[in-house]
Amino acid sequence: MEDFILPSNNPMPRLGLGTWYMGETPRTRKQEVEALRFGIEYGARLLDCAEMYGEGEAESIAGEAMKGFRDQLYIVSKFYPHNASRKGVITACERSLRRLNTDYLDMYLLHWMGSVPFEETLEALYLLKEQGKIRDYGVSNLDINDLKDFCSADSQGLCATNQVLYNLACREPEWAVKPFCDQKGMSMMAYCPLDQGSLLFEPALQTIADKHNATPAQIALAWLLHQSGVIAIPKSSTVSRVKENLDSANITLTVSDIERINREFPAPTNDYEGRIGIR
Repeated sequence: MEDFILPSNNPMPRLGLGTWYMGETPRTRKQEVEALRFGIEYGARLLDCAEMYGEGEAESIAGEAMKGFRDQLYIVSKFYPHNASRKGVITACERSLRRLNTDYLDMYLLHWMGSVPFEETLEALYLLKEQGKIRDYGVSNLDINDLKDFCSADSQGLCATNQVLYNLACREPEWAVKPFCDQKGMSMMAYCPLDQGSLLFEPALQTIADKHNATPAQIALAWLLHQSGVIAIPKSSTVSRVKENLDSANITLTVSDIERINREFPAPTNDYEGRIGIR
Protein backbone atom coordinates (compact mmCIF):
# COMPACT_ATOMS: atom_id res chain seq x y z
CA MET A 1 0.00 0.00 0.00
CA GLU A 2 1.57 3.24 -1.16
CA ASP A 3 1.88 6.29 1.06
CA PHE A 4 -0.32 9.31 0.42
CA ILE A 5 1.61 12.34 -0.85
CA LEU A 6 0.60 15.52 0.96
CA PRO A 7 0.53 19.06 -0.52
CA SER A 8 4.01 19.57 0.98
CA ASN A 9 5.18 16.50 -1.01
CA ASN A 10 5.83 14.66 2.25
CA PRO A 11 4.60 11.04 2.29
CA MET A 12 2.03 9.90 4.88
CA PRO A 13 1.29 6.24 5.75
CA ARG A 14 -2.30 5.17 5.05
CA LEU A 15 -2.78 2.97 8.14
CA GLY A 16 -1.68 3.63 11.69
CA LEU A 17 -2.39 3.17 15.38
CA GLY A 18 -4.67 5.42 17.41
CA THR A 19 -4.20 6.21 21.11
CA TRP A 20 -7.56 7.65 22.19
CA TYR A 21 -8.44 6.51 25.74
CA MET A 22 -4.88 5.42 26.42
CA GLY A 23 -3.19 6.75 29.54
CA GLU A 24 -6.39 7.16 31.52
CA THR A 25 -5.69 4.50 34.15
CA PRO A 26 -2.23 3.52 35.48
CA ARG A 27 -3.17 -0.17 35.69
CA THR A 28 -3.46 -0.48 31.90
CA ARG A 29 -0.31 1.46 31.02
CA LYS A 30 1.95 -1.58 30.60
CA GLN A 31 -0.55 -3.30 28.31
CA GLU A 32 -0.97 -0.14 26.22
CA VAL A 33 2.78 0.29 25.80
CA GLU A 34 3.11 -3.37 24.82
CA ALA A 35 0.28 -3.13 22.26
CA LEU A 36 1.80 -0.07 20.59
CA ARG A 37 5.29 -1.56 20.70
CA PHE A 38 4.06 -4.76 19.09
CA GLY A 39 2.29 -2.75 16.38
CA ILE A 40 5.45 -0.79 15.63
CA GLU A 41 7.57 -3.95 15.48
CA TYR A 42 4.91 -5.59 13.30
CA GLY A 43 5.19 -2.78 10.77
CA ALA A 44 2.91 0.10 11.79
CA ARG A 45 4.47 3.39 10.71
CA LEU A 46 1.99 5.96 12.01
CA LEU A 47 0.97 6.83 15.58
CA ASP A 48 -1.87 9.28 16.24
CA CYS A 49 -1.85 11.14 19.57
CA ALA A 50 -3.25 14.28 21.19
CA GLU A 51 -2.51 16.30 24.28
CA MET A 52 -6.15 15.66 25.25
CA TYR A 53 -5.73 11.89 25.45
CA GLY A 54 -5.13 11.08 29.09
CA GLU A 55 -4.09 14.73 29.49
CA GLY A 56 -0.76 13.94 27.88
CA GLU A 57 -0.32 10.41 29.20
CA ALA A 58 -1.12 8.84 25.83
CA GLU A 59 1.77 10.78 24.32
CA SER A 60 4.05 9.53 27.10
CA ILE A 61 2.93 5.96 26.42
CA ALA A 62 3.58 6.41 22.70
CA GLY A 63 6.97 7.92 23.47
CA GLU A 64 7.91 4.89 25.54
CA ALA A 65 6.61 2.41 22.96
CA MET A 66 8.49 3.95 20.05
CA LYS A 67 11.94 4.08 21.65
CA GLY A 68 14.51 3.08 19.05
CA PHE A 69 12.02 3.37 16.19
CA ARG A 70 11.48 7.13 15.83
CA ASP A 71 13.12 7.42 12.42
CA GLN A 72 10.76 4.78 11.03
CA LEU A 73 7.58 6.42 12.32
CA TYR A 74 5.14 9.14 11.34
CA ILE A 75 3.93 10.88 14.50
CA VAL A 76 0.72 12.91 14.62
CA SER A 77 -0.47 14.93 17.60
CA LYS A 78 -3.15 17.51 18.27
CA PHE A 79 -3.51 20.61 20.45
CA TYR A 80 -6.53 21.89 22.36
CA PRO A 81 -8.48 24.82 20.87
CA HIS A 82 -7.79 26.80 24.06
CA ASN A 83 -4.09 26.42 23.23
CA ALA A 84 -4.55 27.67 19.66
CA SER A 85 -3.07 31.13 20.21
CA ARG A 86 0.36 31.92 18.80
CA LYS A 87 2.05 31.41 22.16
CA GLY A 88 -0.27 28.57 23.18
CA VAL A 89 0.42 26.42 20.11
CA ILE A 90 4.18 26.75 20.52
CA THR A 91 4.05 25.93 24.24
CA ALA A 92 1.71 22.99 23.68
CA CYS A 93 3.99 21.63 20.95
CA GLU A 94 7.02 21.81 23.24
CA ARG A 95 5.13 19.81 25.88
CA SER A 96 4.10 17.17 23.34
CA LEU A 97 7.66 16.86 22.04
CA ARG A 98 8.94 16.25 25.58
CA ARG A 99 6.29 13.64 26.32
CA LEU A 100 6.92 11.86 23.03
CA ASN A 101 10.69 12.17 23.50
CA THR A 102 11.20 13.46 19.97
CA ASP A 103 12.57 16.57 18.28
CA TYR A 104 9.73 16.96 15.80
CA LEU A 105 6.20 15.95 14.87
CA ASP A 106 5.37 14.80 11.38
CA MET A 107 1.89 16.31 11.67
CA TYR A 108 0.36 18.76 14.16
CA LEU A 109 -3.39 19.38 14.20
CA LEU A 110 -5.88 21.81 15.70
CA HIS A 111 -8.07 19.32 17.57
CA TRP A 112 -11.37 21.09 16.99
CA MET A 113 -12.83 24.51 16.29
CA GLY A 114 -12.25 27.14 18.95
CA SER A 115 -12.40 30.92 19.34
CA VAL A 116 -8.84 31.81 18.29
CA PRO A 117 -8.69 33.22 14.74
CA PHE A 118 -7.23 30.73 12.28
CA GLU A 119 -4.70 33.33 11.13
CA GLU A 120 -3.13 33.42 14.61
CA THR A 121 -3.02 29.64 14.90
CA LEU A 122 -1.45 29.36 11.48
CA GLU A 123 1.20 31.92 12.36
CA ALA A 124 2.37 29.62 15.16
CA LEU A 125 2.24 26.55 12.91
CA TYR A 126 4.33 28.30 10.26
CA LEU A 127 6.92 29.20 12.89
CA LEU A 128 7.06 25.64 14.24
CA LYS A 129 7.51 24.36 10.71
CA GLU A 130 10.27 26.88 10.03
CA GLN A 131 12.02 25.74 13.22
CA GLY A 132 11.79 22.10 12.16
CA LYS A 133 9.57 21.14 15.09
CA ILE A 134 6.72 20.05 12.82
CA ARG A 135 6.78 18.91 9.21
CA ASP A 136 3.11 19.36 8.33
CA TYR A 137 0.00 20.86 9.90
CA GLY A 138 -3.73 20.40 9.62
CA VAL A 139 -7.03 20.27 11.45
CA SER A 140 -9.46 17.86 13.06
CA ASN A 141 -13.24 17.81 13.45
CA LEU A 142 -13.87 20.76 11.12
CA ASP A 143 -17.08 20.78 9.10
CA ILE A 144 -16.95 21.94 5.50
CA ASN A 145 -17.53 25.63 6.21
CA ASP A 146 -14.85 25.85 8.91
CA LEU A 147 -12.48 23.78 6.79
CA LYS A 148 -12.91 26.19 3.89
CA ASP A 149 -12.28 29.12 6.25
CA PHE A 150 -9.09 27.50 7.56
CA CYS A 151 -7.80 26.88 4.06
CA SER A 152 -8.65 30.43 3.04
CA ALA A 153 -6.60 31.71 5.97
CA ASP A 154 -3.71 29.37 5.12
CA SER A 155 -1.41 31.62 3.10
CA GLN A 156 1.03 28.74 2.51
CA GLY A 157 -1.74 26.53 1.14
CA LEU A 158 -0.28 23.43 2.79
CA CYS A 159 -3.05 22.23 5.11
CA ALA A 160 -2.37 18.50 5.05
CA THR A 161 -5.42 16.81 6.54
CA ASN A 162 -8.78 16.98 8.27
CA GLN A 163 -9.16 14.23 10.86
CA VAL A 164 -12.84 13.37 11.17
CA LEU A 165 -15.26 10.76 12.41
CA TYR A 166 -15.58 8.48 9.39
CA ASN A 167 -16.56 4.85 9.03
CA LEU A 168 -19.21 2.70 7.35
CA ALA A 169 -21.79 3.76 9.93
CA CYS A 170 -20.89 7.43 9.51
CA ARG A 171 -20.30 8.30 5.86
CA GLU A 172 -21.46 11.93 6.09
CA PRO A 173 -17.98 13.37 5.37
CA GLU A 174 -18.34 12.00 1.82
CA TRP A 175 -20.93 14.67 1.05
CA ALA A 176 -18.69 17.73 1.23
CA VAL A 177 -15.58 17.28 3.38
CA LYS A 178 -13.99 14.44 1.37
CA PRO A 179 -14.52 16.10 -2.06
CA PHE A 180 -13.00 19.31 -0.71
CA CYS A 181 -9.98 17.43 0.68
CA ASP A 182 -9.57 15.69 -2.68
CA GLN A 183 -9.72 19.01 -4.49
CA LYS A 184 -7.01 20.45 -2.25
CA GLY A 185 -4.82 17.36 -2.36
CA MET A 186 -5.34 16.85 1.38
CA SER A 187 -5.71 13.55 3.17
CA MET A 188 -8.74 12.73 5.31
CA MET A 189 -7.91 10.85 8.49
CA ALA A 190 -10.68 8.52 9.66
CA TYR A 191 -10.93 8.16 13.42
CA CYS A 192 -13.19 5.57 15.05
CA PRO A 193 -12.92 3.58 11.79
CA LEU A 194 -14.74 0.65 13.42
CA ASP A 195 -17.44 2.87 15.00
CA GLN A 196 -16.06 1.99 18.43
CA GLY A 197 -16.63 -1.69 17.78
CA SER A 198 -20.22 -1.64 16.52
CA LEU A 199 -19.18 -2.71 13.00
CA LEU A 200 -17.70 -5.94 14.33
CA PHE A 201 -21.20 -7.40 14.57
CA GLU A 202 -22.58 -6.48 11.15
CA PRO A 203 -23.80 -9.62 9.27
CA ALA A 204 -23.01 -8.14 5.84
CA LEU A 205 -19.40 -7.55 6.84
CA GLN A 206 -19.17 -11.06 8.28
CA THR A 207 -20.36 -12.52 4.97
CA ILE A 208 -17.67 -10.64 3.04
CA ALA A 209 -15.08 -11.46 5.72
CA ASP A 210 -15.78 -15.18 5.33
CA LYS A 211 -14.88 -14.92 1.63
CA HIS A 212 -11.50 -13.39 2.48
CA ASN A 213 -10.73 -15.52 5.55
CA ALA A 214 -10.85 -12.25 7.47
CA THR A 215 -12.88 -10.52 10.18
CA PRO A 216 -15.60 -7.83 9.93
CA ALA A 217 -13.16 -5.32 11.43
CA GLN A 218 -10.65 -6.04 8.70
CA ILE A 219 -13.29 -5.60 6.00
CA ALA A 220 -14.38 -2.25 7.46
CA LEU A 221 -10.77 -1.08 7.47
CA ALA A 222 -10.08 -2.46 3.99
CA TRP A 223 -13.08 -0.45 2.75
CA LEU A 224 -11.52 2.74 4.11
CA LEU A 225 -8.12 1.93 2.63
CA HIS A 226 -9.77 1.20 -0.71
CA GLN A 227 -10.44 4.94 -1.01
CA SER A 228 -7.70 7.26 -2.17
CA GLY A 229 -6.59 9.86 0.33
CA VAL A 230 -8.13 8.18 3.38
CA ILE A 231 -5.93 7.42 6.40
CA ALA A 232 -7.26 4.93 8.98
CA ILE A 233 -6.15 5.03 12.62
CA PRO A 234 -7.82 2.19 14.57
CA LYS A 235 -7.00 2.00 18.25
CA SER A 236 -6.55 -1.13 20.33
CA SER A 237 -4.78 -1.97 23.57
CA THR A 238 -4.47 -5.68 22.84
CA VAL A 239 -1.73 -7.27 20.75
CA SER A 240 -4.08 -9.63 18.92
CA ARG A 241 -6.43 -6.84 17.86
CA VAL A 242 -3.53 -4.60 16.79
CA LYS A 243 -2.27 -7.42 14.56
CA GLU A 244 -5.76 -7.96 13.17
CA ASN A 245 -6.14 -4.27 12.34
CA LEU A 246 -2.77 -4.00 10.64
CA ASP A 247 -3.38 -7.16 8.60
CA SER A 248 -6.35 -5.41 6.98
CA ALA A 249 -3.82 -3.76 4.65
CA ASN A 250 -3.38 -7.14 2.96
CA ILE A 251 -7.03 -7.45 1.91
CA THR A 252 -8.17 -6.46 -1.57
CA LEU A 253 -11.92 -6.04 -1.86
CA THR A 254 -13.62 -7.02 -5.10
CA VAL A 255 -16.05 -4.88 -7.07
CA SER A 256 -18.91 -7.04 -5.80
CA ASP A 257 -17.67 -6.60 -2.22
CA ILE A 258 -17.76 -2.82 -2.61
CA GLU A 259 -21.21 -2.94 -4.20
CA ARG A 260 -22.52 -5.08 -1.33
CA ILE A 261 -21.04 -2.71 1.24
CA ASN A 262 -22.54 0.33 -0.47
CA ARG A 263 -25.97 -1.31 -0.46
CA GLU A 264 -25.76 -2.19 3.23
CA PHE A 265 -24.14 1.09 4.29
CA PRO A 266 -25.35 3.72 1.81
CA ALA A 267 -23.51 6.99 1.25
CA PRO A 268 -25.28 10.25 2.22
CA THR A 269 -27.74 11.55 -0.32
CA ASN A 270 -28.54 14.98 1.08
CA ASP A 271 -26.60 17.99 2.29
CA TYR A 272 -24.83 17.17 5.54
CA GLU A 273 -21.83 19.09 6.82
CA GLY A 274 -20.46 16.25 8.93
CA ARG A 275 -20.96 14.90 12.40
CA ILE A 276 -18.51 16.48 14.82
CA GLY A 277 -17.44 13.92 17.40
CA ILE A 278 -14.71 15.43 19.53
CA ARG A 279 -11.98 12.93 20.35
